[in-house]
Amino acid sequence: MARAATAHERIKATAMDQFLDAAIEEARKGLAAGGIPIGSVLVLDGRIVGRGHNQRVQKGSTVLHAEMDCLENAGRLTAADYARSTLYSTLSPCDMCSGAILLYKIPRVVVGENRTYQGPEERLRARGVELEIADNAECVQLMSDFICDNPELWNEDIGE
Repeated sequence: MARAATAHERIKATAMDQFLDAAIEEARKGLAAGGIPIGSVLVLDGRIVGRGHNQRVQKGSTVLHAEMDCLENAGRLTAADYARSTLYSTLSPCDMCSGAILLYKIPRVVVGENRTYQGPEERLRARGVELEIADNAECVQLMSDFICDNPELWNEDIGE
């Protein structure tokens, strides 16, 4: 028999949904601007301090994945701030973005989905990062549709 969720677990799940929804909103902005639909938000003390979406196409950038754009938009934070933050991303972070997570010692990452692409999740876990995979249907659909419609652009984004 399954146990009922505690009040704390229900509040945590609601917050996760709220912040993942904000990351999905960023992904939709990127898609609407002709880019790759991946979004990210950085949460500190229960509030969003940075937002971003993949802008490699829009800005002709080699590094502006959603997580990198989000961290850039959060501005300079202290090590203590990063150490109590959570990064939400609609897609499993790649090697580059995982490196930034490790560099800034972000302790928790919530991933919308890792079916269409799975970054170095085990490396993050091995380094102490708590990884939560939401397996969100909307995130899966956004990426699946994009990859089907834009395979060359997708392969370029992940370095293939």
